[in-house]
Amino acid sequence: MKISTKGRYGVAAMYDLALHYGAGPQALKSVAERQDISESYLEQLISALRKGGYVKSVRGAQGGYALSKNPKDISVGDIIRLLEGPIAPVDCVLTDVSSSKNEYCSKAGRCVTRGVWAKVRDSITNVVDSITLADLCRDEKFEEMDKK
Repeated sequence: MKISTKGRYGVAAMYDLALHYGAGPQALKSVAERQDISESYLEQLISALRKGGYVKSVRGAQGGYALSKNPKDISVGDIIRLLEGPIAPVDCVLTDVSSSKNEYCSKAGRCVTRGVWAKVRDSITNVVDSITLADLCRDEKFEEMDKK
């Protein structure tokens, strides 16, 4: 499974908003500059994140975007699934592995390798769901302290 720029940049933008959580809305231009992301591409990502309920927009001179939830309540997995879709290395594990019926593969009930792909999916899911935006911010603060 390969995460596209949509997922990577989406996580980076959300991380940036998490770093500024509680400091008021952030201008999209500022987020784009800090994260080295095209502003027009970031607009598309933010739109999806807003529709997904993770970002809120504030209009006006001091407007911009802010997280709509606490950074500890948003996982990397939440962001990736919203922007990229289901986490699965192959289509046949988009449904329950214990099910012999699968719309993606006629061999699902007797496939030897399906269990392997399900374990890969579950491992990736466990990792990305265990890391929150707050964790990323905390890691950044520790790295900054180490540099001093």
